[in-house]
Order: sequence, then structure tokens, then C-alpha cells
Amino acid sequence: MGLTPPVFIGAEEVEKHLHRASLLLPALEAALANFSAGAAGGVVQPVRTVVPVHRHGGFLGVMPAYSAADDALTTKLVTFYEHKKDSSVPSHQATVLLFDPRNGSLKAVLDGSVITAKRTAAVSAIATKLLMPAFAEVLCILGAGVQAYSHYDIFMELFTFKEVRIWNRTKEKAVKFANSVNGPVQVCSSAQEAVTGADVIITVTMATTPILFGDWVKPGAHINAVGASRPDWRELDDELMKNSILFVDSREAALTESGDVILSGAEIFAELGEVVKGTKPALPEKTTVFKSLGKNNPSCVQV
Repeated sequence: MGLTPPVFIGAEEVEKHLHRASLLLPALEAALANFSAGAAGGVVQPVRTVVPVHRHGGFLGVMPAYSAADDALTTKLVTFYEHKKDSSVPSHQATVLLFDPRNGSLKAVLDGSVITAKRTAAVSAIATKLLMPAFAEVLCILGAGVQAYSHYDIFMELFTFKEVRIWNRTKEKAVKFANSVNGPVQVCSSAQEAVTGADVIITVTMATTPILFGDWVKPGAHINAVGASRPDWRELDDELMKNSILFVDSREAALTESGDVILSGAEIFAELGEVVKGTKPALPEKTTVFKSLGKNNPSCVQV
């Protein structure tokens, strides 16, 4: 008998299963805790390999992972490009491969763009649930791409904010965002205007130099830093990085991949999984930064 051909699961089918990103939270919390438990957690996930596409200014990332608890073996392939001209093409495109861990055969090929958008936003939501100040009222989003939409959707589902603000380098995209979502969003003319007084800030940009500065940020605010996934890219300045309590999804990845962490020299306080497990405190009364690097959690792509 030959091998069974792999199943292809497209974006629409993935969307049906993950129509609410909050459905991912229990699996992601368990995966984060298992990852931070080291060998005892049974998660093997090396730092991703990134291949530069010099001729076209892009990158290909390869992100393998195995979870013993879920007996899940996956690899995510993701490309990320800063499209200066053709804005119809997403900056990030992804495919997830799911293997049978018993024999290594390919079981499924999944469109990874929806998974990436919803998984990343769901992890930011977990961090925010644990780290944001009590009685948070103002949400600020810097960036207006795919991740801005996915973050907005789950944050509106899980939290209650009295005000939502957005800023984007191209104001037209921010206006389009505000007109597309279900709920009032204030479009701001500058990042500083959007950030001032905000309790929770989400940075989802393709910035390579800081767009968020410490002297703008309200003491006690929580920041989810999602962009700047290369060691020489930045979204946050040194003042903010050094004067905040820094949480990451992976210490190893942050010290290898994150320009915000590497170039600022900021000290990592804890992995998010350690907070989920209760082995490290959340410190929501402090100014906190969660640096997200999109670790690929295999338990979330079981078929």
C-alpha cells in the first residue's frame, strides 16, 4: 500500500475552524507552559532559520516544532517582505506542514496565513490578560496590516476598552481599518498622539527603526511588540525597553532574533509560559513589554 496523499486545507476552511481566535487560548496557554518547562514539557522548537532573499528584499523563515504532549510534528514556512509598491500582496505569507510523528509522512498542508494571524493575536491576548493594568480603558494599535485586524478582533472579543486608537505610516490604511471593523476607532495623525495615555499598546508594523518611544508611554501601560522580527530591526526605543519589565515567548529566540532585545541590551524578566505556569509573577502594576516572535505551537494545528 502506498502512502495516503496529504490533505490540503485552504484559508477558508482554516477560517471556519478558527472563526474565533479565542478558541486557541487553552491550547496556546498549555503550549507556552510546556515550552517554558524545558525538557520536562516535551516541546522541541529550535530558533527558526531565516533565509534572506537579497535580490528582492525578502526573507523565508523555517520554523519546525515537536510537542510530545500532543504528539504533533509540524513545520511552518513563512515569507515576509516589505512591499513598497504592490500593496495587494500581504507582507507575510505562510504554509504549515503537519507530519505523522510515527513515520514522518506528510499528513496535511495548511494555509498558514490565517493560523499565523490568529495565533499571534491570541498569544498577545494571553500576555495582555496577564500583564495589562487593572481597569485598562484605552487600546492603541500601531500598524494597519493583517495583524492589526486579527489583534483587534480578539481584543474586542476578550476585553472591554472605552476607546480604541490606530496609527499607520500611510494614513489611508488606518482610515480603511477604522471603516472596516465593527466598532468605533479613532484614527490618529501621529504615533505619539495614538500612544499618549493608552493603557495597552500593540505594535504590528514593518518598522526597522523605533516608532514607539518610552517618554510617550503611560507608566504602568502594557505593550505587545509584534513586529521587528529581525536582529537589526526595531519598533521600541532603548528607553522603553530598558525601563519596562520584559517578557518574551522564548529567551533563546529573543536573544537571537529580536533587534529590540539585542540592540537595547534589555534584561529579559521571564518567558510568558513561566507566567502561565505561575513560576514567575506577572507584575501588572509595572510598565510591561511582551516581545512576540511568533513561536509555532504544534498543538494548535492538529488535524
